[in-house]
Amino acid sequence: MNKIMIHGIKTATPKISSKNISQSKSFAEVIDHITLKDIKFSKHAIQRLEARKIKLDKKELIKINQALNKADQKGIKETLILMNNKAFVASVKNKTIITVALDENLKENVFTNIDGAVII
Repeated sequence: MNKIMIHGIKTATPKISSKNISQSKSFAEVIDHITLKDIKFSKHAIQRLEARKIKLDKKELIKINQALNKADQKGIKETLILMNNKAFVASVKNKTIITVALDENLKENVFTNIDGAVII
């Protein structure tokens, strides 16, 4: 299993599981306990999450997974996922989140190299 660093903590590449995760935990704590069966976060995405102090809870991670599955069903290769005030650019084939932005970073922004969007 691959290792990733989040907030200075080495963790295994996550898989979705619902074992004892409270919604109030930080992204690093959630990622330590939730293994996203197929979803990965690029080094760049992890840096953006940390720099922008973005926290994702279990429900949001599940929604991202569902959005990637929908994009895959439509034949999308690179997608923009909009969820609440967050935007994720992801490789659908690799199920990898490439970058993350918050609403204040979205104004007058142009997203390139995507061929579809999923709004959740």
